[in-house]
Amino acid sequence: MRLPEMSQPPRREPAASPPSRRSVLALLASTAMLAPPALAQNPTTPSGRNAADGQPPGTPRPGTFSYAEVVNQARILAERPFDDAQPDIPDALRALTYDSYREIRFRRDKALWQNDGTDFRLQLFHLGFLHDRPVQIHVVSNGNAIPIPYNMALFEFGKAPVPQKLPVSLGFAGFSVTTTLNSLKLQDEVISFLGASYFRFLGRGHRYGLSARALALDVGGEADEEFPFFRSLWLERPKPESVDLVVYGLVDSPSVSGAFRFVVTPGPQTSIAVTATIIPRKPIQRIGIAPLTSMFLAGEGDREQRTDFRPEIHDSDGLMLHTGVGEWIWRPIRNPKALTISSFHDRNPRGFGLIQRDREFGHYQDLEAHYHARPGYWIEPVGEWGEGRVDLIEIPTQGEEFDNIVCCWTPKTPLEPGRQTELSYRMTSVSTTETLHGMGQVQSSFAADDAVDAAAGLVRKRFIVDFNAGDLEFYLSDPKRVSAVATVSVGSVTNTILDPNYAAKGFRAIVDVALRPGESTDLRLFLRTPLRSLTETWTTSWSAPGSAPPPAASGG
Repeated sequence: MRLPEMSQPPRREPAASPPSRRSVLALLASTAMLAPPALAQNPTTPSGRNAADGQPPGTPRPGTFSYAEVVNQARILAERPFDDAQPDIPDALRALTYDSYREIRFRRDKALWQNDGTDFRLQLFHLGFLHDRPVQIHVVSNGNAIPIPYNMALFEFGKAPVPQKLPVSLGFAGFSVTTTLNSLKLQDEVISFLGASYFRFLGRGHRYGLSARALALDVGGEADEEFPFFRSLWLERPKPESVDLVVYGLVDSPSVSGAFRFVVTPGPQTSIAVTATIIPRKPIQRIGIAPLTSMFLAGEGDREQRTDFRPEIHDSDGLMLHTGVGEWIWRPIRNPKALTISSFHDRNPRGFGLIQRDREFGHYQDLEAHYHARPGYWIEPVGEWGEGRVDLIEIPTQGEEFDNIVCCWTPKTPLEPGRQTELSYRMTSVSTTETLHGMGQVQSSFAADDAVDAAAGLVRKRFIVDFNAGDLEFYLSDPKRVSAVATVSVGSVTNTILDPNYAAKGFRAIVDVALRPGESTDLRLFLRTPLRSLTETWTTSWSAPGSAPPPAASGG
């Protein structure tokens, strides 16, 4: 199984509105665009006066555009065979290289809405390089959806070899929106849509890292992954008093169509209220709801995977879960030797997300990528999602330019073809998980090398987990009141040690596990007192090597 990011050009972190490694590669796997029905301006009478309200000539009559219209367009698409017609864009744009495409920049002085008294500014991404699928972008004003025509004057082309003239019907690759996110005197990017159904957003002080998607199909499955894409995007024109940005999206692919509504609220923790209406064309065995995509090359314990001076290289270091029964779970992310899928079965989950918990610059030492400032994305379902699972897909990678981590919610019962399914959830960009729950949290974890015990016919491994925060510092005055609870699904826990960690204001747990060769197990660990649990649950999986030397023969 190949993710679109797996063949992207090397990442280079630009200052503003970049074509990211995620969005660039998402377009490799995506299909062509079919223009949905256009939403025209309301007609006027022959005399030039609006027929309904008698307004002066040239005044558009209030329209009726709404999310229901996008749902209707998705339904119409779902009833038709998928149209995979190739877009018609000049060959010179397709022939652009990564570097020449980066020469094309939107002119910030041409940003839409800058004279409207609002804090929001709309900028557009040019077509070219791998971004060769146009998406219709509209501004919704007074209820009317008005398409934005292409204009070469909106862009600086630098040394990019592009034609002298390009048609107004060319379209765009996507858009970004800036606002006064980090300073009242500066416009910073808060959200962008670019590539397939990918989008990214930032909270205060964040740098772009992981990405979100509208849908994920067959990630980690036996079939090739399918990449739904936005055919059209609409933005409600913000008013001077607007604190939210409203975006609508029409998604399509061979297997599914869908309508999305995003209500973006910028701030220290930027949030997006998402409404999704999904209409499958055919049965889909592995559909990912609220999918997140990230990169993990090396963590603090991955000495053999580092090729330079940087101690850690990742956008996210863990999957966090809040289960339907209220348990908080932390699962460290890994760069595995083989594709690995970890499934966390649940009913009516309360939350999940990919998190960059480690915020210390010294743990990364990267002055360009700023991994310590990458946001985490936290998903909170609205209403009951029923039975299903959170899937964590980890794919081996040898470079940080590849996105190799995906997580998403997969319903137990496949969505019925032709039937509309509506789901709602809230996404939040977070810097710390201490705002999500007040229990003790995993600070770091390490695993020793596999140790073969030939005499016993077993493979042994030691796990070390540091917990801090919550109420753990209080118990350092009498650490014997705290115990470590460790369990395995297969094999045995042969030893458990719990030590106070005064330097970290918490505790260190050491757990030894034994398996037979070839066995796999899930290990769970948390701290408690006789009266209550003190920490979230740390979990990981381990597979012992498939063979071990036979026990040595005893002397006669």
